[in-house]
Amino acid sequence: MTSATVRTAIFPVAGLGTRFLPATKATPKELLPVIDTPLIQYAIDEARDAGVERMVFVSHPSKSAIERHVRADHDLIETLHARGKSHIARELHAAALDEDEHEVEFVMQHEPLGLGHAVLCARPHVLPGPVAVLLPDDLILSGPGCLSEMIAAYQACDAGHMVATMDVTRETVSRYGVLVPKRHDGRLVHASGMVEKPAAEDAPSLKAVVGRYILDGAIFDTLASQPPGANDEIQLTDAIARDAGPLGLAGFAFSGERFDCGSKEGMLRATLSLAAQHPSYRQVLTEFATPATAMAAE
Repeated sequence: MTSATVRTAIFPVAGLGTRFLPATKATPKELLPVIDTPLIQYAIDEARDAGVERMVFVSHPSKSAIERHVRADHDLIETLHARGKSHIARELHAAALDEDEHEVEFVMQHEPLGLGHAVLCARPHVLPGPVAVLLPDDLILSGPGCLSEMIAAYQACDAGHMVATMDVTRETVSRYGVLVPKRHDGRLVHASGMVEKPAAEDAPSLKAVVGRYILDGAIFDTLASQPPGANDEIQLTDAIARDAGPLGLAGFAFSGERFDCGSKEGMLRATLSLAAQHPSYRQVLTEFATPATAMAAE
């Protein structure tokens, strides 16, 4: 197994965001805001806080706005300073990736051939060692970031692949990839494999996999020989399951709260959760929580 130092993070962002049309016709779903922060910014900050050196964005030619967001816009920052809006300029500078501190690569996935294919597209751009994969649709809010927690656990773990997991109900388990557990070790669940979206009665556990992964570099060889699976796409889940025997697989129970921002309901929940934490939004939330408002909405 390679060094446990995670130096590269891969962000698969080539999807069309069809569940958010027409909003995503011109704006990538990753740039839709949760209050005032684009969804992808949370994932970038999580990787940055975890000490990742290189960030690889697997995008699509129609989504050039993502690259504009990720990289610093020096002309815009200078314009804001000149107009006396230095506080906004500083916020933009802080959000962008400083390429003196982090390496940034963009690679295109021209066809929707699956998450496994998207990760494989990043192969020429990754640094040696294990890689992290972050799905921006899965917003995980916590003090220590989910990826930081996972890297700390990974360094002390003998599994080659680690996936973020959370407990789900029997009624919702069919929406997720699910671990086939062997043994528990604190916040880790060592597994013999994964099952993608099993029927409730067939689910081997209720340990659902969500959008954070740390993968041994061998995953790229596995993906290169992975036949298409569900929807005739190269599935990352299938490749991880193939590697579980020779490399080992562990699920990690992260401490944060996860929101499925690939759905409208999840995006709304994330927005309301963050709004509830800020005093400036409490009056708005209170107005919509009154009985009169609730009756008017019926």
